[in-house]
Amino acid sequence: MIPYRTEYLSADPAGLEQAADYLRQGLLVAFPTETVYGLGGDARNGEAVAAIYAAKGRPSFNPLIAHVSSVEAAQRYVKWSDEAERLAEQFWPGPLTLVLPLKAGGGVSSLVTAGLDTLAVRVPAHPTARALLKTLDAPVAAPSANPSGRISPTTAAHVLAGLDGRITAVLDDGPCGVGLESTIIGLAGTPTLLRPGGVALEGIESALGNRLHLREPGEPLTAPGQLLSHYAPDASVRLNAESQQGGEVLLGFGEVVCDMNLSPDGNLNEAAANLFACLHELDKSRRPIAVSPIPEIGLGKAINDRLRRAAAPRS
Repeated sequence: MIPYRTEYLSADPAGLEQAADYLRQGLLVAFPTETVYGLGGDARNGEAVAAIYAAKGRPSFNPLIAHVSSVEAAQRYVKWSDEAERLAEQFWPGPLTLVLPLKAGGGVSSLVTAGLDTLAVRVPAHPTARALLKTLDAPVAAPSANPSGRISPTTAAHVLAGLDGRITAVLDDGPCGVGLESTIIGLAGTPTLLRPGGVALEGIESALGNRLHLREPGEPLTAPGQLLSHYAPDASVRLNAESQQGGEVLLGFGEVVCDMNLSPDGNLNEAAANLFACLHELDKSRRPIAVSPIPEIGLGKAINDRLRRAAAPRS
């Protein structure tokens, strides 16, 4: 049973063991990764995975990422390939998710894959996430720990603001370093970019030796983060703003007079790390949010992807 208030756990040995024990019981625990805080449940336990969808209000046709402790652990659940090996060697542990054909008999709940014959897997780099996964020795389904479609959480406080009382515990280890969800690459056929994220596309294409196929608009959902409206604050969002209009707050980038700045120096890594925290803070003003132009290069592509979804019409 979920307590009236979500339990706060410190990222020490006692907190890690308690978090792992809750997961073994089929309960939900939010935990930090280098990207954002994830809402974890045992990926083999259908009731736990169903509880993730319920806590977030997430559509069940939207698949989840299974977090694992190592390449060897990933290979228990998916059919490995040479392309997966090249990407894993270069980018795991880290903010890269691979979507591969599901291996029969692995035991992953069909709710994780949303009934598809593929599974999204990732080995996170955050030491607390890795310690939790190693202690549990099981795949953990973990979308971002926030109500579906809202701003992703990069601190434990963000998690509690959206899910307090709806999940069992949150394991706190400070703010996330990357601050932007993982890049997702489909490897069930032609290597395909399914979602830009914390690993720049140029590095992935270099590792594969060829350009990635881009997912076409309107194609079926095959990975998380593909809904048109997503990562959204309560306030409306206006992009590529050169100045503020009546009543707006301005989220700046580079040398600009603004209410908050993603990176005064125009550093895209810093901007990615600050994006969701800034949106959370500006949303408290209850005023429309304008956002300065962000270069469409490197991590700027992933930042702009999140901003376009935050600004999209709400259903």
